[in-house]
Amino acid sequence: MPAVMKALAATSPVSAPPQPRRSLTGSTGAPCQSLHSSFSGISLRCRRPCKPVHLRPCSSRSPVAMLAVKPAIQFIQGTDEQTIPDVRLTKSRDGTNGVAIFEFDQPSVFDSSAELGDITGFYMIDEEGVLQTVDVSAKFVNGKPARVEAKYVMRTARDWDRFMRFMERYSQANGLQFLKN
Repeated sequence: MPAVMKALAATSPVSAPPQPRRSLTGSTGAPCQSLHSSFSGISLRCRRPCKPVHLRPCSSRSPVAMLAVKPAIQFIQGTDEQTIPDVRLTKSRDGTNGVAIFEFDQPSVFDSSAELGDITGFYMIDEEGVLQTVDVSAKFVNGKPARVEAKYVMRTARDWDRFMRFMERYSQANGLQFLKN
């Protein structure tokens, strides 16, 4: 057993003798900054490029793994809403803010809320992350839930652009189209 432990210790990166520092330099050969990685102990020297960097498309020999997230809407985190909403958009004349109103007739959230809990908000999830609001209201007819309305407010042009990217992905995934009134 001690021989096995000694062999493992000899190959361990923790007990290995220090490696000479390697550095990466820019095309001119002049390093700019030094970054030390505590994981591998290698010193990296990176130079900020003076010219714009152009990336080449990946070849078939170097596959890139990408995580694709199907765009979804949720009222209870972790449970996708199956009903496709009607969406109304308004935008200010100067384009600085806007409102999206989602209307769900007979949403599936009421089918699963007894087991999973109450509606906690309105979550729009895609590969960029989560857009959320708590401005959600339910309409009842004869004591039974009939409709849910959620309002998402966009206060900046950046918020508007992010929302539109989500809606483009969501509409493509669910076969929706944009109609202008």
